Amino acid sequence: MLMPKRVKYRKQFRGRMRGMAKGGSTLLIGEYGLQALEPGWITSRQIEAIRRSIVRQMRRRGKYWVRIFPDKPVTAKPAETRMGKGKGSVDHWVAVVKPGRIIFEIAEVPADIALEALRSASYKLPIKTQVVSREEAL
Repeated sequence: MLMPKRVKYRKQFRGRMRGMAKGGSTLLIGEYGLQALEPGWITSRQIEAIRRSIVRQMRRRGKYWVRIFPDKPVTAKPAETRMGKGKGSVDHWVAVVKPGRIIFEIAEVPADIALEALRSASYKLPIKTQVVSREEAL
């Protein structure tokens, strides 16, 4: 699972997800991409599930790129613990995704396989997404 090797601060505030994605909203390398339409947190487990789904659909042909990285720690307190006694320990890592952000890119596969792979991957996400292609961008 993806996580940073080291971080400057162990724990973070939740933050807010207002506005559109500042960067990463255009296809860079691939021909097809999965673009977020809503803000949300995507966990490292969800990214791995999407990656495996795409690899399985493409049958190890073509190339893929993961354009997000889970660098935000999410803390959780143990079950049946009373309030107080500070913030919980780091439970998992998430990537903050804003609308417009490209999450995955695919290249070197036929269009129908790429679209099917990205569509099946979108079912594993907690946010709405759309499939974008380089032809639409031009």
